[in-house]
Amino acid sequence: MSQHLLLSAAARTLSLAKVMRMTDDQAHDAFRAIRWAATDGDPVCPKCGCFECYTFKARRIFKCKGCGAQFSVTSGTIFASRKMDLRDILAAIAIFVNGAKGHSALQLSRDLDCQYKTAFVLSHKIREALAAEQMASELAGEIEVDGAYFGGYVKPANRREDRKDRRRKVHQSGKRQVVVVARERDGETLTHVAKSEAEGVPFVLGSVAHGSTVHADEASHWDNLEARFLTKRINHSVEYSNGESCTNQAESFFSRLRRAEIGTHHRIAGNYLSAYASEMAWREDNRRISNGEQFLLATGAALAHPVSRQWKGYWQR
Repeated sequence: MSQHLLLSAAARTLSLAKVMRMTDDQAHDAFRAIRWAATDGDPVCPKCGCFECYTFKARRIFKCKGCGAQFSVTSGTIFASRKMDLRDILAAIAIFVNGAKGHSALQLSRDLDCQYKTAFVLSHKIREALAAEQMASELAGEIEVDGAYFGGYVKPANRREDRKDRRRKVHQSGKRQVVVVARERDGETLTHVAKSEAEGVPFVLGSVAHGSTVHADEASHWDNLEARFLTKRINHSVEYSNGESCTNQAESFFSRLRRAEIGTHHRIAGNYLSAYASEMAWREDNRRISNGEQFLLATGAALAHPVSRQWKGYWQR
């Protein structure tokens, strides 16, 4: 019996110890090599795109010969205006990608010896970059769609006679949200957060290419997909797979997201549910490559992403 990829040495191409042993110059060179891979690490002005730049010996900054703008290796990226050392940022990304079910901000703050606020914002900046990379694609081929609800838990009363029927809307908190997933078989995964699963129909219509085959359960709102796609349905009250249709890969994604909620973050609902869902979609799509490749993908996505409008100066409002 062959060894599973994740148990083999081929899956371990990145060592956190090596990252933490980097000098400041090595970390800076690593950022240059990843951000400006097309020019072999030679700086490119983020404002005018000029390839001719001056370098400074006293500081790790560059000056464009064309427009005269000064910039650093993180200027114009999601890490702009950073105060953390470059080596610590690389270590944070390495720790982030190594977590199969995610990595909590509290644990990251302990790993890096920084404030919880710093680790929280840094983690969400990485998630934002990964989500932007995921949402730029369109799905085609065999697509599985499904939805799962998160949040809005109402704790039952202590005494049995005081308990309410939590299935009724009047006794619910109103905070429950649904994550709708569209997953391409042997391909990419896209997610959408809404108040009800029916609201995910426009998301599927806008994310799946014409000519694709969609697999869904027997929920009535998925009937709207049949006018545009060849739609195969599976009745989960009878079976999970019948040889013609199944949504098992969509359920596999929800399994990872549930484990991230229960085992790592404990609560991923609310305003940040979409960020966590996109992160788990990225982990599902890249689970069969080495952690070194995941590290390069995540760092490259962060350095290609512009300054975050949501997380820059988050704690200063």
